[in-house]
Amino acid sequence: MRIDRSLVLTGANYLPMSNGDLAMKSGTLRLMGLGVVTAAMLVAQVAPGFAEARFQQGWRFAPPPGITMTTQRPRHALALQGNPQVNPIYLRQIVPYPTGERSGTIVVSTHDHFLYFVLGDGRALRYGIGVARDGFEWSGTHRVSRKAEWPSWTPPAEMRQRQPGLPARMEGGPGNPLGARALYLGSTLYRIHGTTEPWSIGQNVSSGCIRMTNEDVIDLYGRVQLNTKVVVL
Repeated sequence: MRIDRSLVLTGANYLPMSNGDLAMKSGTLRLMGLGVVTAAMLVAQVAPGFAEARFQQGWRFAPPPGITMTTQRPRHALALQGNPQVNPIYLRQIVPYPTGERSGTIVVSTHDHFLYFVLGDGRALRYGIGVARDGFEWSGTHRVSRKAEWPSWTPPAEMRQRQPGLPARMEGGPGNPLGARALYLGSTLYRIHGTTEPWSIGQNVSSGCIRMTNEDVIDLYGRVQLNTKVVVL
């Protein structure tokens, strides 16, 4: 199979998602030691046109609807987070996952740093995550009570006491620590959200929230409905 390297490595083209989101095809995929075909497959996760042209047979992922190729750069550009700072084990993939939970349920395995979106038939879509640091761990079952695109962030008072330099409020955008999307859990302060620190995936670093790469949280956001069950283990 011949792959056009310019589609994978130049970083010159962008893939719009929804509401002005997009992901950039980036040569940084090569830094993980991935071949051109593998890098192209990762790009295809967020580019159905690209995927249909080159990986139609056997391709496993259905990216969010409405993604098209463009040479324009809309607002809120996101680098494709096939990032050398993220261990490849945390890349999104379908895995065997026998469970009694119904399809559409989210199961968060904090110990393993994985989030599972249950597909049914003994399978789940698995994402890498960052979780709470020591002293901030929690577990329980909640429902998705709110969904937000490019959420604003209001640090809790206790967090501002620990980190006096934090703003009282930060509007949504590429520099916001909550990233591109947020799923709010019940009436708690916890969220499943994106991040500006992709290196934190696979780490225990947060104050209790579940972190995902922006690419992954956009994908999950498109699959999840309000009132979705979320089980945190």
